[in-house]
Amino acid sequence: MNATQSTVSMRIQELERDLAVVLFDRSQRMARVTVLGRDLMQYAEQILHLAAEIRERIGAAESIPGILRIGIAEVISITWLPRLVKEIHQSFPKVRLELEEALTQDLVDKLEQGSLDIILAPGRIEGYHFNTVPLGTVQFSWMASSALGLQESQLTPRDLQNWPVIALARESYHHTLIEDWFRSGDAHCQRIDTCKSLGVAASLAQSGLGISLLPVRCYQKELAAGPLKIINSTPAFPAIEFTATCTNDSFQPLARIVANLAQSLSDFDDVPLNTGVQHHVLKDAQA
Repeated sequence: MNATQSTVSMRIQELERDLAVVLFDRSQRMARVTVLGRDLMQYAEQILHLAAEIRERIGAAESIPGILRIGIAEVISITWLPRLVKEIHQSFPKVRLELEEALTQDLVDKLEQGSLDIILAPGRIEGYHFNTVPLGTVQFSWMASSALGLQESQLTPRDLQNWPVIALARESYHHTLIEDWFRSGDAHCQRIDTCKSLGVAASLAQSGLGISLLPVRCYQKELAAGPLKIINSTPAFPAIEFTATCTNDSFQPLARIVANLAQSLSDFDDVPLNTGVQHHVLKDAQA
């Protein structure tokens, strides 16, 4: 809110005096919202929604002010994010962006808590209160250093379970995909080293320290030059869908606009219709 706690407390006390009611019970160690306070909060939310709707439908795009907080998965950061940022600044010059790159589950948690307005990440979030826009798909494959001398024939989960694996942290979508792949072949990876960046995972794999699941489009140079090679494995990983997600009750009118803008600017592969592309649900994956 760009305000100190004392300023907020003073404004609340002014509101209580103006309405001649108690909005917070301060008799305990922590202030608690009263019944009238909860009733007032519903009106306040309606006011904020109307204000957001006025800005979105009536106000000129160049006049919309404020801060837009965007959570981003790394694959988007290293592909078409700069084009999106440029377009937002051109269309909404008074808007300031706060960009946060993080693992998928961290982004989902912050979206649910209200500390992010929109997230661009893999998978679809379960829940009626989320508004999801597809951004296309990205193909991931096992990769390793050419120096490891892995066989050219198709390798199964059991063939690869004894090789060290480099994955993103356990709470990531990436880690879940890897574990599911090994389970699909009735295998169990013996060692998984984790990090928080695909760039780090690729660097370690390129150094011959293990195999990693990486987006093919992001490492074309390394694959062409030879430091990395795609491991011929079965079953193949499904194309991973990425989405732009915001909440239906967001007070930020730009969230839905930017979700559609991201869809128009994404250069990921189109989502095939009526195919077996697996739209992983994040809640199910974490469970």
